[in-house]
Amino acid sequence: MGTRSREDGLPTRALSVVVPPRVVGASNQKVRTSIGSHRDHQLAKMLSRRIARVSTIRSTGAALAAPARRLPTIQQRTFFPDGINDKKTLEAKYPDYPALTEAEDPGMNGGYVNPPFIKRQHRDPYGNWWDKQERRNFGEPVHEDHDLLGIFSPYEYTWTTAGPGALMIGTFVATFLVVVGAIYVTYPDRPTFPREFENGLQRELGGASALRARQEGDEDP
Repeated sequence: MGTRSREDGLPTRALSVVVPPRVVGASNQKVRTSIGSHRDHQLAKMLSRRIARVSTIRSTGAALAAPARRLPTIQQRTFFPDGINDKKTLEAKYPDYPALTEAEDPGMNGGYVNPPFIKRQHRDPYGNWWDKQERRNFGEPVHEDHDLLGIFSPYEYTWTTAGPGALMIGTFVATFLVVVGAIYVTYPDRPTFPREFENGLQRELGGASALRARQEGDEDP
């Protein structure tokens, strides 16, 4: 009696039994046939796996070799029908403005008629305007240079001109100088005179190294 391992890993016992030669030959033939068929099945299975691996490798290599298809950053198509989004339909509905010369279109603004070039600050601030802040009525056309004429544009100082302004500044400077000169000439002298001390209070103030007071014989202040 001996032991041998099965395919699943569990040990099995083998019994030594005396079998006739014919039975042994027939059984050997069956065993060989079953072993051969099992071997063919395993070979076919291995071959199919190899073919699958080769095809997978080839497809992967082809995918790597081919340029990657990138997704578009913007949508190339729309979901509108051609009757709405067609180029001919758009050209018919919204034709391009004809290119006109300066003589045909003064100002080159498409024939837009501008109102007078007047700043809103010059309008009556107490007028009965529809827009009190902008001093504008409802439906009134706006100048194409409204950023230069609106109420929030730079304020234009119109109270005086350059000539009268320079005259006023010169008058102020001259008046200031005249007043300063008059004060300098008429300012009275001091009614007092600095007091003099004996020896300048040298000993009282700390000695020869100390700052002494005024003494007789010093210069007049």
